[in-house]
Amino acid sequence: MGVDLAGLTPRILLFAGSTRSGAYSGRTADAAMKELAVQGADVTRLSLADYPLPLMNEDLEREQGLPDNAVKLARHFHRHDGILICTPEYNGSIPPLVKNTIDWVSRVHKDGGKPVTPFNGKVAAICSSSEGHFAGIRSAAHLRAVLSHIGMEVIAPQVSVPRAGDAFDEHGDFRDERLRKGMTRLCARLMECATLLSARTEA
Repeated sequence: MGVDLAGLTPRILLFAGSTRSGAYSGRTADAAMKELAVQGADVTRLSLADYPLPLMNEDLEREQGLPDNAVKLARHFHRHDGILICTPEYNGSIPPLVKNTIDWVSRVHKDGGKPVTPFNGKVAAICSSSEGHFAGIRSAAHLRAVLSHIGMEVIAPQVSVPRAGDAFDEHGDFRDERLRKGMTRLCARLMECATLLSARTEA
């Protein structure tokens, strides 16, 4: 028996892996947010700058408990059906801001005494960007492995933006038609999977 998806609006959480002003990952997130809105998603855009966290430290957790911002972020993750992360690449891998956020949020299992599932069973998508030709694909590959390890279903479509300093026009749109089509395809697939997850949850 099929799942009725009519009338369901997928809830998508979106954030960039850098808080730097003018960051390429932020501009990629802008493009993703625009496309998700066009396709009819209910989008929440976060800035990790609003949720500062100490470096992951189990001694700190034992002595002081989980940071409030880790719980707040876990609450956001829990409430959404799909998550889109736009990551830069630092030294061929995931930036520490992204990894530290994931590590802390993965420690949150309850919110106000109620169970939360910020990652397990959720759908995720990845965009990457860099100034170089490789477009952050090494960071994306490492992030894909981490998200899969913590129980997320990471969709295959991926948008990787090379030479990101020249990739956007004055309106913030991709100059390259291939990137525009790639973002359309990624958002459509993420929404499809997130809608199915929402339908199963509400069934």
